[in-house]
Parts: sequence; C-alpha cells; structure tokens
Amino acid sequence: MTSSQEKVGFENVEAADSDHAGNNKVAPVTADDFGFSPAEQKRIMRQVDRRLVLTVGAMYCVSLMDRTNLSAAMIAGMQEDLVLTIENRYSIITLVFFVTYIVFQPPSTVIVRKIGPRIHMAVICVLWGACMIGMGFVTKWDAMAGLRVLLGFLEAGFFPSCVYLLSTWYTRYEVGKRNSVFYLVGCVASAFAGILAFGLMHMGGLGGLNGWRWIFIIEGIITVVLGFIGYWLLVDFPDAKRKSWSFLSAREKEWVCARVNADRGDVKPQPFSLAKYLRAGTDIKVWAYAMIFFNTTTVTYALAYFLPIILRGSMGFSVGEAQCLVAPPYAFAGIIMYATGWAGDKYRLRGPIIIFNCLLCIIGLPIMGFTTNAGVRYFGVFLVTAGANANVPAAMSYQANNIRGQWKRAFCSATFVSFGGIGGIAGSLVFRDQDMPTYRPGLYACIATTLLTMIMVGALSLNFYRLNKKADRGERELECDADDNYEPGFRYTY
Repeated sequence: MTSSQEKVGFENVEAADSDHAGNNKVAPVTADDFGFSPAEQKRIMRQVDRRLVLTVGAMYCVSLMDRTNLSAAMIAGMQEDLVLTIENRYSIITLVFFVTYIVFQPPSTVIVRKIGPRIHMAVICVLWGACMIGMGFVTKWDAMAGLRVLLGFLEAGFFPSCVYLLSTWYTRYEVGKRNSVFYLVGCVASAFAGILAFGLMHMGGLGGLNGWRWIFIIEGIITVVLGFIGYWLLVDFPDAKRKSWSFLSAREKEWVCARVNADRGDVKPQPFSLAKYLRAGTDIKVWAYAMIFFNTTTVTYALAYFLPIILRGSMGFSVGEAQCLVAPPYAFAGIIMYATGWAGDKYRLRGPIIIFNCLLCIIGLPIMGFTTNAGVRYFGVFLVTAGANANVPAAMSYQANNIRGQWKRAFCSATFVSFGGIGGIAGSLVFRDQDMPTYRPGLYACIATTLLTMIMVGALSLNFYRLNKKADRGERELECDADDNYEPGFRYTY
C-alpha cells in the first residue's frame, strides 16, 4: 500500500472531523457508508483479532513468564546458589524490577504513538529476552538484582502500550472479550510456566550449568525469537499512516476508524500537548481506575511470586508437584476470565463483573489460608487465582470504557499500568519469610485490597449512574473539555 493510498483512505475521517469543527456542511462519514456486507465486516474484525490480540497476547505471555519465573528458579536451586536465604534477598530481587518498571511507563504511550508499535514493542521484547539469557549466568545475588532492574526498564513500555493499542481498535463493548483473550494467553503462560520450568530444571549439568539457570536461558531465547516475529506481525494504530505488513487495506482501516469514532468520537488524536496530556491527571477517576488495578495486581503478583513456594513449604507438596500444581488454577482462571469478559460485552456491564471476581477472592482467601487440609486449601487457590486474574482484563475494560480522548487514554493507560507495577511491589512483599507457614499478614493484606476494590467500584458506578442521568437531561456533556472536538452523546458504563 502506498502512502498516497493511505492518505486517500483517511480523507473521509478528516472531513468528518472538519465538519464537526464547523468548517463545512458535509455529513460525517459512518461505518455504513463503506458498503461492507456483514460477512465482510466479520472478516475484517477476525483479521484484526488474529493479528492484534493474538500477537500482543503471545508477547505478553513471555513478558509475564519472564518477570515471574523467579519462584520456579528459587525452588529449583537458585536459593542455594545465590544465597538468597538471608536479609530478604529474594524479596529485594523481586521488587527492584518494579522500580524502573513504574518510573519508565508514563512516557511509553507517547513513544509508541510517535514511532509505532512494531518498532517500539518488538525491539524492547528482543532486548529483555537478551537480559533474561544473561540471568542464567549470574553468580551473585546483587548481579541478579541489577539485571532485574534492567528488565523492569525494558518491560516498562510493553504492557501500557498493549492496553492503549487494544483500546484504539475496538468499540467499548467489544474490548472486554478482547482484553480477556489477550490476558488469557498470559494466564496460559502462568499455567504452563511451572511445567516448563520443571522440565528445564532437568537440564541441570548440561554445559556445566545448574537446572535453574536453564530456566532463564531457554525462556530468554524464546522471548528473543518472539520479538523478531512480533516485528512482522504487530499492527499499528488504526488511524496511523505507517504500514503494517500484509494487513488491512486503507479502506478497511478507514471503516474501523469510522465505527470506533461513532462509538466514542475520539478516533483521531489531537496534536500532542504536554499540558493536555498531563491535564488528564486532574480527573479523580483516572486515579481511581489506577488504584483498582493496584489492588488487583497486589494479589496476582503475590500468587505469581509465591504460589510454588506456598505449595511446597506451607501445603507440603514436593518440588515437582509444586511446579506442576500451579497450572490447574491458572487454567481455571482462563475459563472464568473469558466467560466474564464475554458476559460483560454482551450485557454491557463492567462494575458487576469486577465485584463477582472479587467475591471469588473473598471466598477463596480464607479457604486457602485458614483451613488445615491441603486439598481444601488448594481448592481455595483455584478461587483466588481465578478471581484475581480475571479482574485484570475486567479492570482494563472498566477504565477503557469510561474515558475519552486519545491523549487522556494514553495518560490513563500509563498511570493504570504504573499502579499495577506498584501492586507488584506490594505483592512481592506481602508473603514474608517470617510469616511461614500460615502467611496470615499476607492473606489479610490480600483480603483488604479486594474489599477496597469492591468499595471503589461501587462508588464509581453510582457516580456514573448519576452523571449519565444528568447527561440524559441535557445538563452536561460527558468526558469533553471545553477545547475538545468529540461527537456528543458519550455515556459511562457501570
């Protein structure tokens, strides 16, 4: 596709924007104006799903696996080789990742807009894969901590870019299922990473390296390969004039823009302004979404970093059993995740889905922590893992549905994921060595954050209901500043 074809492909969208500004009287273009049959429309969206959701899902799969494989390496011999049993060294190694991961996230959504997802996301994927390979050769714990700091810097730009990119391609009531599939692939990684690690640790002795080192080396090689593949398969923003390899035509991308614009009226980004970008921070809802994600990731990261350790040290399973028993709860979480994402899109609900997932956690945490039978406690692990992980895409969809404007969306994605990183710090600290084997303080912390999420979602949803009623009466226009140029009629989803 030539650049001139791309330019022609977006003339109608620009004309619609111009009309809204009052410069001419041409009627805004709609998705119906393109003449695509229902079958053709489904084909286009299936192609978007395959190239976008599955590609970023696969890349997030290795991202999640690479940042959370410490617990598998820990019980496979890293604890002894790097002397991690003193001075909370394991907790330090887990949390230093999040320092750079949080600090370098806000600029990422601006950078990905400027240079495009293909270059930005593929390059950092290759680089953090190389960092993972390096972890397999460290001999001191502080060197491992240093590489974790570098890993946090490299991964910082990936997840917020994914959240932002996904939100630009779909209407508000399509994004829930897509977010669920995207994160579901990550759950598959968590489900089978333990089994993969169990297999890799048996490479111990090969090349004179212990088994835990091969966990990092092989998983790092997989990441590097996927980063190179991602360069060809990743797609750009729907309104961008940059090419995406063997993807939609200009007219098909224009149709996608028109349908998204009809849904929320913000398909075209305004010229970047730092003041306008930062102005989104004055909206209290942006920070409420971020806090909800903090609460969620505190529980998910606590499970990711400590579940194999809890299964072995607290529930009495062997190393091999602990590695493999991680898989079934995450597989169950994938089922709950997709089912709630589908229901949320079909019935146009967001808040009740989050509340339902929180209830699974509230039921599962006491079962996991306060009963004595290992089998019953393991059942509690299923409920907690499902509820906490299903709330990740549910929270993503909640915030994506209730903001408008490309730069506000970029700012919100960055702060949202940054608070998720802070939740990672909290999650890496809640289960402390001195609290073994019951880990009661950590369980109380997880219960508290889950209850806080329920309270915040309830308060936000009541406020959305009140504001929608005011908008229905014509008293105000929602999510629109004085200098914004969006289609009227936006309503919150609760």
